[in-house]
Amino acid sequence: MAKKRECISIHIGQAGVQMGNACWELYCLEHGIQPNGQMPSDTTKGYGEDSFNTFFSETDSGKHVPRAVFVDLEPTVVDEVRTGVYRQLFHPEQLITGKEDAANNYARGHYTIGKEVVDVTLDRIRRLTEQCRGLQGFLIFHSFGGGTGSGFSSLLMERLSVDYPKKSKLTFSIYPAPQVSTAVVEPYNAILYTHPTLEHCDVAFIVDNQAIYELCRKNLSIDRPTYTNLNRLIGQIVSSITASLRFDGALNVDLAEFQTNLVPYPRIHFPLATYAPVISAAKAGHERITVSEITNSCFEPQCQMVNCDPRRGKYMAVCMLYRGDVVPKDVNAAIATIKGQKHIQFVEWCPTGFKVGINYQPPTVVPGGDLAKVERAVCCLCNTTAIVDAWARIDHKFDLMYAKRAFVHWFVGEGMEEGEFAEAREDLAALELDYREVQEDAANTEEEEEY
Repeated sequence: MAKKRECISIHIGQAGVQMGNACWELYCLEHGIQPNGQMPSDTTKGYGEDSFNTFFSETDSGKHVPRAVFVDLEPTVVDEVRTGVYRQLFHPEQLITGKEDAANNYARGHYTIGKEVVDVTLDRIRRLTEQCRGLQGFLIFHSFGGGTGSGFSSLLMERLSVDYPKKSKLTFSIYPAPQVSTAVVEPYNAILYTHPTLEHCDVAFIVDNQAIYELCRKNLSIDRPTYTNLNRLIGQIVSSITASLRFDGALNVDLAEFQTNLVPYPRIHFPLATYAPVISAAKAGHERITVSEITNSCFEPQCQMVNCDPRRGKYMAVCMLYRGDVVPKDVNAAIATIKGQKHIQFVEWCPTGFKVGINYQPPTVVPGGDLAKVERAVCCLCNTTAIVDAWARIDHKFDLMYAKRAFVHWFVGEGMEEGEFAEAREDLAALELDYREVQEDAANTEEEEEY
């Protein structure tokens, strides 16, 4: 009997719920679970008896129920789940909605409206944890820019830290894109969210809609990508990160290992995610998808999920998660090549730099989706100092608005104190400094070497 290592997913706000739809659709396909939660008896043999139990719990009637909670402060987005293809998959109590939304206002999500829903949510989460034998931790999906995504997420994570201090908390966060923005007050929400959660979150994988938009346009030739297109791509990344928890492989990685290998200092926990190959079915027949090709493309700026140029920064750690037809020998060769390249620079104090996971389960694609069916894929999580560009960008936008105190009254009107803005901004200035210090530290040691 394998040791149970369950994970509970929490999907918050519109972005979190829609990412959740894409992820659970993919998990079901990967494990051969039908939209009603049934698993035809013949599929279990090939998968290793119960590896999927990390993400699904099985009822007495043989139904597989996701270990997940969907929360939104207003009902419309979750109602799509309640009436959608997978409506029979989820327990009705796992879909929690309030009556009025957070109106893109962190303070509404965190103080006024969020307070009404948080206890119900924690109660549902507690019930899910009671069904687990060895809970590893929580995966939290949300956006930085929305009111529920920022305000309610930070409230919930503060409470989870109190109730489950020892469990890992990993977030998948949609970061406000540099050019396209869905709300004027995104910079406020993002910074107000990041400040309290810096100490409550262990690893935060940041995804920026614009970067994914570009991937869909360039690599998949989708002229006008919808959120479904974007979320399915995010789904593949999440699936690769969690595949090692759900399937057997040569080198499996659990949640605690991500933290240990990717986070050198507690505050510097924002790895970049990249995924390869991202190719459409039309192109797939014409391209070589070798281990070295996909490994190389992870280090190309255009494959990245956040708009920042890793060539301008230093890598602190890289985690390569391969899946499908991959052997360690090819991986070692590919990594050796990467290490020899001039533009990929590691900080002085981290000479090894690579953590590798290999999982034999090839990537599954959604029938009728955009991605080609491939034999092998890799998801690369790298902690690079280059992501400081993303923070600097949002800090700058925050400063422009806050200098005029624009829109601040909406937040104060919901019971927040104006001092919180300044406090949060100071914390992010410190975070920027932390990153710059790591980078300069690396630069200084190199200069000393040259003499």
